[in-house]
Amino acid sequence: MERRNFLSAASAGFAASLLAACGGGDPTTSDASPVVDRSRKPQPVVTNNTVKARVIVIGGGMGGATVAKYLRLWGDAISVTLIERMPTYTSNIMSSMVLSGQRSMSSLTYRYDTLRTKYGINTVFGEVVAVDPVGVKVTMADGTVLAADRIVMAPGISFDAVPGLGNSDKMPHAWQAGPQTTLLANQLKAMTAGLNHNVVLTIPKTPYRCPPGPYERACLIADWLRVNKPGSKLIVLDANGDYVTEKDNFSRAFLGIHGNVIEYYTNAEIFEVSPANMSLTTTKGITYYGDVINMIPSQRAGALITTVGLNNETQGRFAGVNVLSYASTVSGADKIHIIGDSSATTQPKAGHIANQEAKVCADAISRILSGGSPDPAPVTNSACYSTITMRQASWLTAAFQYDTATSAMKVVSASSAASPDWNQDNFDEMGTWFKALMADSFA
Repeated sequence: MERRNFLSAASAGFAASLLAACGGGDPTTSDASPVVDRSRKPQPVVTNNTVKARVIVIGGGMGGATVAKYLRLWGDAISVTLIERMPTYTSNIMSSMVLSGQRSMSSLTYRYDTLRTKYGINTVFGEVVAVDPVGVKVTMADGTVLAADRIVMAPGISFDAVPGLGNSDKMPHAWQAGPQTTLLANQLKAMTAGLNHNVVLTIPKTPYRCPPGPYERACLIADWLRVNKPGSKLIVLDANGDYVTEKDNFSRAFLGIHGNVIEYYTNAEIFEVSPANMSLTTTKGITYYGDVINMIPSQRAGALITTVGLNNETQGRFAGVNVLSYASTVSGADKIHIIGDSSATTQPKAGHIANQEAKVCADAISRILSGGSPDPAPVTNSACYSTITMRQASWLTAAFQYDTATSAMKVVSASSAASPDWNQDNFDEMGTWFKALMADSFA
């Protein structure tokens, strides 16, 4: 969807067309994703003789993969190097469906081959141990030093330590798709069904990755328990004072169709856990027990952000950025751009938003490296679906536009909406939306 279409939105009915545009179309093309200037054509693979500028991207998730791709699509002879620890990426989006047996981990796995062969992106698989914001250099664990004109950091999130948990894997968070997702799925399958055999799921204080995520996971697990572990309960301990998002749908689901399975408690911040006793104690002194415990800790920017000293917002938990370009607001670090979950913005921390921030960032960098300035009025949108049952879903969407008064991204009121209910059609459309979004980042 082109930028002018966001600006012409005049009613809440725009939200439905926004979701259709995000989810429809051929998932093998980038046309399915918003904020794309289709007048721009892919640049040829740059050689040493044609390079005008070099950009290093750290992190190959939704934000990193997208910014690397669009820097090549939109940049004028920009050489792009993408650094990632692993040769594949596993999507966090849809990963809760692995817990219900509806998806496999392989169905969520993406490679970087197309980014390399189709767009001419250099890929380096390894660990970054240092970033020099002034010299614009990256140091790898093996001692290799890479230099660039700009660096984009997209390291995702890191987790706060949980008192008492240590290195135990008995209470997996599964909030980064991978081995813990499989571990939690296996724990659910192995648990005994019936009265006094419960699952406990914790929801951390905001901000955290994917605001509706823990609530949709709760709905999905509750529906799965009803079918596969009759009589078992799901205890949801929410550290927040109320539902963080989509309150109407989630509250109706928790109290209605899942009312016989879910017990929901607010202001239930975790004070300490005991893997040996499979228990959690809240700051109110109440202890809960579970056969399976999905302990989702509070979150902060990826560790490399703190290492480099760019964690200057949200009490040192996230990185402040100028949302016109996503350049760091730390003095002397304006050639370092930070996108995705590590950045501190008014937009939700979600895969779709990471994709959007990446495009704004890629556009800004390509303009800057050509002697221009970033777009003064960027627009992004956030769209997502939530599984309310194993076969039905709801949706939520909002568009954001730069507000000069606050220097922040502000919700366009006419675009903000949630589905009035959940149904099978939304569930089917969720799959189309997911395919289109992932193709826009990795294909």
